[in-house]
Amino acid sequence: MYIVRKVEAEIKKRLFTGKAIIIHGPRQSGKTTTIKHLIEPYREDILWLNGDSPDIQAELENVTTTKWKAILGKKKLLVIDEAQRIANIGIAMKLITDELPGIQIIASGSSAFELADKTAEPLTGRKFEFKLLPLSFAEMTEHDSFLEEKRSLAQRLIFGSYPEIICNQGDEPVLLSSLAGSYLYKDLLLLDSIKKPSLLDKLIRAVALQLGSEAKTSELSNLVGADNKTVDRYIDLLEKSFVLFTLPSFSRNLRNEIKKGKKIYFYDLGVRNAVIGNFSSLSSRTDIGGLWENYLILERLKNQCNQPFPPRRYFWRTLEQSEVDYIEESGETLSAFEFKYNPNSKAKVPGAFIKSYPHAYTDIITSKNYDDFLLP
Repeated sequence: MYIVRKVEAEIKKRLFTGKAIIIHGPRQSGKTTTIKHLIEPYREDILWLNGDSPDIQAELENVTTTKWKAILGKKKLLVIDEAQRIANIGIAMKLITDELPGIQIIASGSSAFELADKTAEPLTGRKFEFKLLPLSFAEMTEHDSFLEEKRSLAQRLIFGSYPEIICNQGDEPVLLSSLAGSYLYKDLLLLDSIKKPSLLDKLIRAVALQLGSEAKTSELSNLVGADNKTVDRYIDLLEKSFVLFTLPSFSRNLRNEIKKGKKIYFYDLGVRNAVIGNFSSLSSRTDIGGLWENYLILERLKNQCNQPFPPRRYFWRTLEQSEVDYIEESGETLSAFEFKYNPNSKAKVPGAFIKSYPHAYTDIITSKNYDDFLLP
């Protein structure tokens, strides 16, 4: 079963336009499958290289233009999977882009910080970059149907949206336990800066248990037994490996606004629930508020992550504990959203926020009206 990804149409436009295409995303989010689907019309002209293979790493570490010509032969489309594993990959790709302009490069990677670091300078002005995250509400409504995906809401809140999970209903706990293990952290555990793998596990569990709450570095440090700098560095690496993402606090320097806070969410709720070992039904959970908040913000992120100018995302809180779950700022437009799973909840955007930002759009998103919020 193949599920068409929204980003495919944009990538197709960029093929053979003289620039490399780089696709970032979590492991098992469907990058390889999507690339194979995209390049099917060119199957006779494709050379596929796997950056995890030691022989490929050795061959491409100091490759020259002459060697590239020998490697490519008559192929016109080069795919480098897990490209971050190859030393000097940015320079290697620059050679092709500059010296062999008829060749289209597509490089994928599950480690945004490594691949971005290795390609940023050599490929300046020579690349298009895209993100491929786990399947979105919008993608699934087109694949199945709008009503079918709405019926699957509880499944998504508990088991997430990784392609393998959606395509193998009934085996979700086993598959997620494997995915949330060392395989998910494979790129991180290979870094010299990760000195304590056990600390990584403690930290991600601590974040998982605080879902929906403001994350304070000092509190996390006490929970996991590490200093503040180490905790901040590990969170940054987890974000760049597509395990976590953060929202900063929104402030326009009003006296009582929190200015340096952050909230941390997961790129997949199935992974989050696997981390804490809880796949129980929604009716018996005490964390439905955090799950709902994470789900809505994540789905909004999936829709916007490949836009040329995505909105800036925040949460808002005052010292008096007035709070807005989610804020988007796009140009001069400010939008504020409160999230309540129960449609009968008497929720409202705090008066303190409306008074401070009277021109902002505001809305309450519940399990009854969320589809408009999630569709592009």
